[in-house]
Amino acid sequence: MTRVLLALVLGLEMGWSLRAEGVEIIGHRGASHDAPENTLASVMLAWQQGADAVEIDVFLSKDGRIIAIHDKTTKRLAGLDRPVADQTFAELRQLDVGLWKGGQFAGERIPTLAEVLATIPDGRRLFIEIKCGPEIVPELKRELDAARKDPRQTAVIGFSLETVAAVKRELPLLACYWVVELKPDETTGRLIPDAGELIGQAREAGLEGLDVGNSPPIDAEFVAAVKAAELELYVWTVNDVEAARRLRDLGIDGLTT
Repeated sequence: MTRVLLALVLGLEMGWSLRAEGVEIIGHRGASHDAPENTLASVMLAWQQGADAVEIDVFLSKDGRIIAIHDKTTKRLAGLDRPVADQTFAELRQLDVGLWKGGQFAGERIPTLAEVLATIPDGRRLFIEIKCGPEIVPELKRELDAARKDPRQTAVIGFSLETVAAVKRELPLLACYWVVELKPDETTGRLIPDAGELIGQAREAGLEGLDVGNSPPIDAEFVAAVKAAELELYVWTVNDVEAARRLRDLGIDGLTT
């Protein structure tokens, strides 16, 4: 989001913050409206804009390095139509992933997870969205151990319940959330999967909560069911001020924006 709009969502124009009311504001791929996504420039700008947390996407390179990038290939960001998993870290590091966003970002490189971890200020945290499979877990554990961050400063999210559950087993002190995209049932219009199904699977995996998409919007019944199960609830991607306030009033724990 722009700096001004993020300030509005944070409520700074009225002298209060959503975080003070219990809602964590997470920069989506950093400050990805204003800087090239998943880069150090984007991450650092998000911290400067006052985000409580930053979300990045990670893959494994061909030689087993964890790097921050969203897509399976480097075509959209760097113009090279080649899978990330088929490129070594040295090859990936040569790519310019900033120029597409503007000349001022020319030369921006794909960062490692370790580089992003090193930027986390005291009192804030990083959400790591895993875009590959459970093969990333051993290296993830090694890098988090090496970073020596308070476990409360990092969290793992992902669409693959298998992968997020594997992280939770290996790193039990880490907060882990299952990312889910809800869809309306064609007959009833109710959101599916329903809250009961999601809650059961998340609890069986020992996760802290769910991270659901904002389209279609979740309702009070869904939020109440998740909270009654003593799970946390995050929502992505929320770029509208009124939508953010509505979700705050429903009682969610945080939103990605």
